[in-house]
Amino acid sequence: MGVLTATRPERDCAGRARSAGSFVVILGVLAAAFAVTAHIVPRSTRGPGQEEAAGAPVAPAAVRTVSHSVVYELLGAHGARNVTYAAAGSALAQQAEVATPWATQFTRVGPAGRTEFYSVAARNPGPGALRCRIVVDGVVVAEKTETEPGRLFSCAV
Repeated sequence: MGVLTATRPERDCAGRARSAGSFVVILGVLAAAFAVTAHIVPRSTRGPGQEEAAGAPVAPAAVRTVSHSVVYELLGAHGARNVTYAAAGSALAQQAEVATPWATQFTRVGPAGRTEFYSVAARNPGPGALRCRIVVDGVVVAEKTETEPGRLFSCAV
């Protein structure tokens, strides 16, 4: 009588070989990804390390400022209602009703080269014309006339 012995099929061994091979490939890909990342990521994001010697502190460049004299005017025979304008610091100011001629003046200070916004709006109580003007540094930069009573209009730059 013979003794039966169990043998494993060959495909199991081959399956293990494939599994081990896949594991080695995945491990190699992860190692390569780590190596590439280590060279691409800047040193400052890798955590604490040796700090570079600090140079002289850099002072911010002085920003040149300019000031503009601004005058808003409303001219007409019957006053104006709902007057709204962009004042100093670009804050909005409002007045429910004003007598004409009406004017307000302020100085706006800001960085040189920045485009400034100027605006005045009013409702013409009528009859007759209501005119608005914006004068910046002595120069009329916007002017408009409204003749229709009750109509809201504006001058803006």
